[in-house]
Amino acid sequence: MTQDFWLTSGWHLLDRDAEGRLVPSADFMLAYYARDEIAPQEESCAAERALHARLSEDPFAEVTEADFEPIIDRDVVHNYRAVLSFRAFLAQYPTLEAAYMAVVRGAKIDFPPLFLEQLTQIILRNILDGETDTLKIRAAECLFRHQTVTLDDGRIMVADHATVQLQAGMARMLQEGPAPDEVSIDILATETADEYWARSDMFNTSVDIAFTQPALDGLCRVMEAWVGYFLGVTTRIQPMHEIEDESWSWHVGLDSVSNDLFNDLYNGADVGDDRLRAILCLFKLEADAGFIPEMAGRPVYLGLAMDQAGSVRMKPQNLLANLPLATS
Repeated sequence: MTQDFWLTSGWHLLDRDAEGRLVPSADFMLAYYARDEIAPQEESCAAERALHARLSEDPFAEVTEADFEPIIDRDVVHNYRAVLSFRAFLAQYPTLEAAYMAVVRGAKIDFPPLFLEQLTQIILRNILDGETDTLKIRAAECLFRHQTVTLDDGRIMVADHATVQLQAGMARMLQEGPAPDEVSIDILATETADEYWARSDMFNTSVDIAFTQPALDGLCRVMEAWVGYFLGVTTRIQPMHEIEDESWSWHVGLDSVSNDLFNDLYNGADVGDDRLRAILCLFKLEADAGFIPEMAGRPVYLGLAMDQAGSVRMKPQNLLANLPLATS
């Protein structure tokens, strides 16, 4: 039986066009105005309450500087500006997917990166609708949630960074003395996979993305679906232990650390062992069609790496922007 997941993403509030692409609805925007950062509090002034009431009545109502001037809480004004900038950006495009691709192609944004991460989650929710493999769904979190890495006896455990920070903070409050060196996050594995359904919006499970592990295979399948959904190119992505290719022709770093490292390796720079140890996963991406002629039959190598703080910030837009496509 198909189960639901990511209920708080906003995906369920969106309209669809004839091709199943996502279109902002009034309910979708209302959800942003209902957030704690925007919704009036007991101490909110009359001007703030009036603006909120107007937007609750018409989520796409025009808002001017004159509406902000009498609001006493300037932090609320800042939050409104962020949401309304996001709303204005979406209004330029027919679908969320079109808006996302505009960012991939270099469109300037004037809203916090958090909104782009939310777009990624919503679009992934659409791509994965009907999916029953919870390890694949958990792996997909890596595309839009900052992950903390723990290396242990050959395992590469990734856990949600915000959840780790929250639990560490709670532990500090409950104990005297120094902060704990580590926190305990439940591991999602084949035998516990069904637990994910009830916890999907909590982001409180960890998975092993080491070579041969099911979650790593799930991440490959998610990336294949991501590329196919946006670019219409069918790919095969496989994990690798190392790159041994004298004809290495193309690579894509899935985060800023691996991107810089790949570029240095490709250009023959001297890369130290410390930087190489940052690489968590290597992949080979192949496509039977859709690449420029000189890349026909050649693989594209992908890398995922952690930064010096032991965390990963994946950039799924790199997969859409940097492949050697025959048509852009």
